[in-house]
Amino acid sequence: MITDAAFAQRRRARIIVVGAGFAGFEAARGLSRLAGESAEIVLINPTNYFLYLPLLPEVAAGTLDPRRIAVSLSRALPKVRLVLGSIESVDLQARTLTYVDAEKRSGTLGYDRLVMAAGSVNKLLPVPGISEYAHGFRGIPEAVYLRDHITRQIALADTTEDRAERDQRSTFVVVGAGYTGTEVAAQGPLITDVLLGDRPRLAGQKARWLLLDTAERVLPTLDRRLSEASDKVLRQRGVEVLMGISVKEATAEGVHLTNGDFVPTRTLIWCVGVRPDPVVSGLDLPLEKGRLVVDEYLNVPGHPELFAAGDIAAVPDLTRPGEVTAMTAQHATRQGKLAAHNVAASFGQGERRPYKHHDLGFVVDLGGTQAAANPLQIPLAGLPAKAVTRGYHLLSMPGNRVHTASEWALNTLLTRESAELGLVRGNAVPLDSDSPEIPRY
Repeated sequence: MITDAAFAQRRRARIIVVGAGFAGFEAARGLSRLAGESAEIVLINPTNYFLYLPLLPEVAAGTLDPRRIAVSLSRALPKVRLVLGSIESVDLQARTLTYVDAEKRSGTLGYDRLVMAAGSVNKLLPVPGISEYAHGFRGIPEAVYLRDHITRQIALADTTEDRAERDQRSTFVVVGAGYTGTEVAAQGPLITDVLLGDRPRLAGQKARWLLLDTAERVLPTLDRRLSEASDKVLRQRGVEVLMGISVKEATAEGVHLTNGDFVPTRTLIWCVGVRPDPVVSGLDLPLEKGRLVVDEYLNVPGHPELFAAGDIAAVPDLTRPGEVTAMTAQHATRQGKLAAHNVAASFGQGERRPYKHHDLGFVVDLGGTQAAANPLQIPLAGLPAKAVTRGYHLLSMPGNRVHTASEWALNTLLTRESAELGLVRGNAVPLDSDSPEIPRY
């Protein structure tokens, strides 16, 4: 047992941030700047990097090295103490928490303020076979696995003389037409075109990509013009866009759809959305749709020492009374910054502020030269949208900008890599994992 014997003798306040996603990273960074030497900032996270999640589809597509979107926490947050581990429990009365570190050792830390920003995991639905045969898309292990899996399926299609098996292995089903699912489906044909082109025996073989969603259109939460622009790109690349349809059952040989069709496939990519990290369910505090209830100041009612931000927090949306903010990186980033400000205010440094946002627009990278964006509510498509999208990502990333931009530049001159590394196997990244960033071995 790792203990914190010096906790009672400390003179400085201790502020613990749980989670290093968009909200947690910004909260820790803001607090390290505001607190100076007056407080110790501790960040607890299962990995030693911040994952820039919006570029994860490019890792699966092979256009970016995984390290480009993994920003070192130690380098980005030099004044923050990083504890590599996962939260087990929180004692709100004693103001202590227990965690398990990277070597499965248990530890205890006391705190004066606690910011919960543990993020989210893959959303599960009661569909038979999903947990056994589908894979999510929330972490680097899942993206690396998907890249290798697609490469392997094309390689296995090349080794068989059975036409039905070739077609099955060359069919890929993506469920969920939100940001992630749309971007993965858009990148898909670009990946398989390269893989098929490297195998003369598969000349004439077509890769089949399907995008399913129960919504009436792709990107249903965005402006219809962005949805239509993205839909057009998908269809031009041969993606079968099936709206109002989802998976009824998944099997080892394929998927049964809600419209009665059966699609033979060995690849089911689950992008139906996310759910708050299960850690919040152990706090014995009020939840709204699995998210921790907070006020407009990101404070948990009845617990002035406890704050929450990002996907695990049901933050009131002051621009839409009666609703809570969506689970997006844009909200998480802003809430993390505000959490740092309001925690500092709780110590008497400044005045606390409510969370009120203004929509700055969204970007959707569709691979190749295609994208859809609406900066400041101006709808764009094609190359202008691509330029805005990449510029936005480079500005938003807290590190690795030069490496990322360099790889993008090289990709315009070089062909995609088509090697399978075999680093992550399917059983290491189950859909029901509470920690998709850590493979199970």
